[in-house]
Amino acid sequence: MDTRWKPSVTVAAIIEHEGRFLLVEEETSEGLKLNNPAGHLDPGESPVQGCAREALEETAHRFEPTDLVGVYLSRTKRASTGEEFTYLRFAFCGRLGEREPGRALDTGIVRTLWLTPQEIRASRERHRSPLLLRCMEDYLAGVRHPLSAITTDDSVFGEF
Repeated sequence: MDTRWKPSVTVAAIIEHEGRFLLVEEETSEGLKLNNPAGHLDPGESPVQGCAREALEETAHRFEPTDLVGVYLSRTKRASTGEEFTYLRFAFCGRLGEREPGRALDTGIVRTLWLTPQEIRASRERHRSPLLLRCMEDYLAGVRHPLSAITTDDSVFGEF
């Protein structure tokens, strides 16, 4: 019997301030890796809502997505198990809000870091995903799409 291919849908926040990007350092099965504040889209939320939630959970900062940087498809193989994964990522830029005092970082997040584009380019071997660099480069190139490019039908939020 054939099984239907289903990529994992993720959302990512591309957060820049004064020439530095906010990244997270996280524990993975492959060791400590760098990534954008990002994670899986949860049931019952739009990509914009998911991005704001993930940024808050991983950085303890509120984040308001204002533009879609892009939609990305990537495939990876976990070195430790040989398991393959395909990710469909919605990457957003926006406004970073205040840090929530006393809020713990999500499980697995060791710390947040502000890195320059040069530091990010020089640390490719530590990137959790090749999309970290691609999203940053697109952001730096001025790629922006309106949030209206994404439609979340009301059925996502309601009961059947």
